Amino acid sequence: MKILVSGRNGQLARCLMERAASRDGIELVSMGRPELDLLRRETLLPALEKVQPDLVVSAAAYTAVDKAESEPGLVFATNCDGAGALASAAARMGVGVVHISSDYVFAGDNGKPYDEGDPAAPLGEYGRSKYAGELAVKAANPKHVILRTAWAHSPYGSNFIRTMLKLAGSRGTIDVVADRFGSPTSMLDVADAILHLAGRLDDDHWGLYHLTCRGSTSWAGLARHVFAASRAVGGPWAEVRDISGDDYKAAAPRPVASVLNSNLFERRFSWAMPSWQESATEVTRRIASEMVDMPVS
Repeated sequence: MKILVSGRNGQLARCLMERAASRDGIELVSMGRPELDLLRRETLLPALEKVQPDLVVSAAAYTAVDKAESEPGLVFATNCDGAGALASAAARMGVGVVHISSDYVFAGDNGKPYDEGDPAAPLGEYGRSKYAGELAVKAANPKHVILRTAWAHSPYGSNFIRTMLKLAGSRGTIDVVADRFGSPTSMLDVADAILHLAGRLDDDHWGLYHLTCRGSTSWAGLARHVFAASRAVGGPWAEVRDISGDDYKAAAPRPVASVLNSNLFERRFSWAMPSWQESATEVTRRIASEMVDMPVS
């Protein structure tokens, strides 16, 4: 099977490349700008025709949550119009699309983990653009799997775990929000799940799913776990001081508790996601070991 993933430099694309390398029967091609550019629709169909994929993973996105508040036109052009255009190009070739969405489509006031049937109520421009993108993908291509995930981290690129470890290199104590809750999810695990589902897609499996690691915590809880895991391998660590989300003073509003229920995905695809602790430990150890091994300039 040949899989084309958009967003060549993103966390998920890089995790898919890593995981696919050890899978027999899967050829994964990652593409990005300028060859495949969500803001230039004319590039999309030629890119797909060049690769001739059996499945498209739509992972490219505008993800700067706070900056999105001042760039609504760009975030919607990318996450809604661009995502819909890529799904449409896939449909013209008779190819299914796996589109990556976000827990930020919810307000976070549900009082329990969100199921796929719960109504979306995004709080900021990023969340609104991701929900609009879901609708655009659904309208453009009947062969779609929309995966909502959350609190993405990995050994690649910028993410919360890497940021915490970098800060720990110069600070003894770090302020971290303690009253916002979610499910930290390794993109390595999401990559594994996508490669698992790729060969199992049929008319009974297209649709909307939640996909996160099991369990939930606060940002402060994740930071404490990261520092403990890093310290265990000789990496950087710091003390965590709890603050409220209001103290953080971010430009974009965040959901208070955007925990997602992944039972439907796990049941439909016979797949079990690991705990967030297990995955965060693996990612932390890889990043911390990389930092320890870096030569001092």
